[in-house]
Amino acid sequence: MVIPVHDVNPLRHTPYVTFALIAANVVVFLLMPGLAGSVAGQSNLAQLCHLHAFLDQYAAVPRELIHDQLPGLVPTGAVGVGPQGSGCVVAPPDYQKSPPLSVLTAMFLHGSWLHLLGNMLFLLIFGNNIEDRMGHLRYLLFYLVCGYVSVYGFALLNSSSGEPLIGASGAIAGVLGAYLVLYPTARVWVLVPFLIFLPLRLAAWIVLGFWFALQAVYSYGGAVSQAGSVAYAAHVVGFIVGMLLAWPLKRGTPPPPQPPGILFGRQTRGAW
Repeated sequence: MVIPVHDVNPLRHTPYVTFALIAANVVVFLLMPGLAGSVAGQSNLAQLCHLHAFLDQYAAVPRELIHDQLPGLVPTGAVGVGPQGSGCVVAPPDYQKSPPLSVLTAMFLHGSWLHLLGNMLFLLIFGNNIEDRMGHLRYLLFYLVCGYVSVYGFALLNSSSGEPLIGASGAIAGVLGAYLVLYPTARVWVLVPFLIFLPLRLAAWIVLGFWFALQAVYSYGGAVSQAGSVAYAAHVVGFIVGMLLAWPLKRGTPPPPQPPGILFGRQTRGAW
């Protein structure tokens, strides 16, 4: 897996929406219950119960989205002691949950610092140029549409799942798909882990094509983006939707600059 760090694709306008989305995701993560446990690498039972109650209310759940089956009992956030030991107290929900609205709230929730920072890195590198091409409001709408379609696409494939789905990955996958369509030849600096992190500058179609291929392969192993598992199918759906929505803009998109090839810090000819 390569780690992108920068693209060679100058902007005409300040990407205010991309910056705002990143800020919103960071703020929401800092306010999520159980953050202390994610920072320290461990959580006590009270923190876990609070987090589970929070996710049941604000995360997207495939079974709820497809069948509108809201659970009769949910964690309250409290810890109780029973015959089998301590555990999270469950009770009928004291709130009204809208499954379609939960897709929006879930797009701003992340399960760990690694989950958050990885998503925000991709959004910062590739989202700014898509916003620059689409304009602020159209880009925001595009981002939300990709997020919604990716979550519902995953839910259709996993309609019986009751696991909460969180993260901005589906929407960001749409951004990556749009970037592949609009700027396939843009150069992207990446770090390739091979004993050490090797810096390379590759064409965007290689970086994003490889990323999409991995998501497609992993999606056959399916699972949900929580507790270490990832909703790869949502990434695949979001990427394809992003490509389709960006395609009408391809004809009027100026190509990015093509600087001389650089490989391992040395000037080369014909480098990707």
